[in-house]
Amino acid sequence: MKPVAIPTTECNKVARCIVAVSSLRISDGMTDTIVVVDDDPVTRETLKAYFEDEGYTVLQARNADELAVAMARHRISLLLLDIRLPGKDGLTITREIRAASDVPIILITGRADRLDRIIGLEMGADDYIVKPFEPREILARFRSLSRRINALAPHPEEREKYFDGWELHLGKRRLRDRSGIDVRLTSAEFDLLSAFVCNPGRVLPRDRLLDLPPRRNADPFDRSIDSLVRRLRQIIEADPKDPRLIITVHGSGYMFATEVT
Repeated sequence: MKPVAIPTTECNKVARCIVAVSSLRISDGMTDTIVVVDDDPVTRETLKAYFEDEGYTVLQARNADELAVAMARHRISLLLLDIRLPGKDGLTITREIRAASDVPIILITGRADRLDRIIGLEMGADDYIVKPFEPREILARFRSLSRRINALAPHPEEREKYFDGWELHLGKRRLRDRSGIDVRLTSAEFDLLSAFVCNPGRVLPRDRLLDLPPRRNADPFDRSIDSLVRRLRQIIEADPKDPRLIITVHGSGYMFATEVT
């Protein structure tokens, strides 16, 4: 399948609204649609052939504009996103998508992109794969990611949580402050806060937190959990330098130290 060819004016218009789909669950019984975003035609065609043989619908995009068109027109189950794209790079695209969507993202990186991989995970990518790769490994990672996200989807009776004057709506993925005003969180921030709120008064080891939210990859050198905790404290703590809600338990991890109803 040839990459989508869209007039520049339409691409620019759609690029301003890059995300049109958000869902807690990856699969709802329909055929999953995967978008391969890479400027290398060999990579695109290799992944397209493999995933189509596995029963998936595969779209191709060479850059951010073509990805924007695909996301505006289709319900996407997975993005396979190259970090080093011409024009808008994969890290920038990841940040923009995560501001509005939970679509799973697996970054495609080179062996020399270690720092970029960490930044990508902190921006909300779910996982990464290093070139050269085996398509079967990507499929295994996608299926594992699907199981984790589906298992973490809130039950109907657990969709709203209240703590310290805040409201966390799990189903709508919405946080409201003490004045009832919506507070924007990145997908990674929301997932981590949900893990805390659903486990109040329990010490959560850092290794477990790396696996709880679906936005994490358990790389032992990944310090993104600590960065996310700092960002959450800036949002929900009265004094982030003296936190009372998210407490550091030295040598163990973190604890959400307030009542949740």
